[in-house]
Amino acid sequence: MNSPTTAGALVRIGNVEKVFRRGSENVHVLRDLNLTVPTGEFLALMGPSGSGKSTLLNLIGGLDRPTRGTVEVAGERVDNLSDRRLAGWRARHIGFVFQLYNLLPVLTASRNVELPLLLTHLSRDERARHVAAALELVGLGHRTGHFPRQLSGGEQQRVGIARGIVTDPTLLLCDEPTGDLDRKAGDEILDLLQALNREHGKTIIMVTHDPHASARASRTVHLEKGQITDQASQ
Repeated sequence: MNSPTTAGALVRIGNVEKVFRRGSENVHVLRDLNLTVPTGEFLALMGPSGSGKSTLLNLIGGLDRPTRGTVEVAGERVDNLSDRRLAGWRARHIGFVFQLYNLLPVLTASRNVELPLLLTHLSRDERARHVAAALELVGLGHRTGHFPRQLSGGEQQRVGIARGIVTDPTLLLCDEPTGDLDRKAGDEILDLLQALNREHGKTIIMVTHDPHASARASRTVHLEKGQITDQASQ
């Protein structure tokens, strides 16, 4: 298959290399990688452990910087931004969903979802409206006052997704979002991600090792030793 055209692209990765220093050794995690993600795509990144999937996700989300090459997201050269500007850029454009939910146990579902909004200039009432809408969207409007320990794994991940979308980000980045769930709960999360993509137009990049999960995406890109080896539309 041909790569997607760069017209209308939300993400452009150009000749990216990422090298980590391990003692006296250089470890090449990504090698001369090129990738384009069009606006509105649901992309799955697959590959064995150590293939560079999560590293690539971190570069796209501005959590790390490439050793060489360019990372452009939403028209901004992320690799060139200062740390201060990068924090503001992430708050505007990126929503994260993690495998282990990363919820604060002392906060209710609504308070966990509200956290990204504390970086904005929204009033308390405006934040409350955004939180309520996000939790309603993921089917947890009735669980706003519950703490993580009172929620199932699938419900905790729904809270994580609500937190990821509460700022209406340009791009949703999901790192093994079903990896800690049983098949039924995982399918419900994948249903939700598909709905966010198809019905709400969210661009999603999902790292997964599970072919069952990647089959839900509109395109799957396979990485091996830091390079793209295959990509195909579903």
